[in-house]
Amino acid sequence: MTSTCTLVYLIRDGRVCLGFKKRGFGAGWWNGFGGKVRSGEDVRTAAVRELWEECRVRVAPEALVDAGALRFTFLAEAEKTIQVRIFRVERFDSEPIETEEMRPQWFTPDTLPYDEMWSDDRVWMPRFLNGERVRGWFQFDANNRHVAYELEGTEEVIHWPRTTPLRR
Repeated sequence: MTSTCTLVYLIRDGRVCLGFKKRGFGAGWWNGFGGKVRSGEDVRTAAVRELWEECRVRVAPEALVDAGALRFTFLAEAEKTIQVRIFRVERFDSEPIETEEMRPQWFTPDTLPYDEMWSDDRVWMPRFLNGERVRGWFQFDANNRHVAYELEGTEEVIHWPRTTPLRR
């Protein structure tokens, strides 16, 4: 089963706003704001809706800057694939506020809580924060840690937990 999701990052004054997920998939981790695209809904509409639901920031679809796409697969659930469209938003008027689902907090790039984020974020997030579009694939083990990945524009395209990385 493949689901399409959105991931939105608010950027302001050299900082990025993450939300601490309080319930549901990814609970206990810091992440961007987003979620599943509903049937009949386009990804921008879903991103705007999810941003409002999770931190009460309202933006126009045109304010979403396409920052790439990632695909996630899970060894423990062979049929589960999540395709994620990533957006950045730099134009918004209100401050994010805590909701039942997320607790927002601003971070500078050097203070990101990577140890409390999905393990793949450490791989692609620095490129995203440098303004690059990211495209790639990550595979997760039963403990939701990435064990393999492919990220466009990197030398070490696939990485397994071994002493030497595989190359194309």
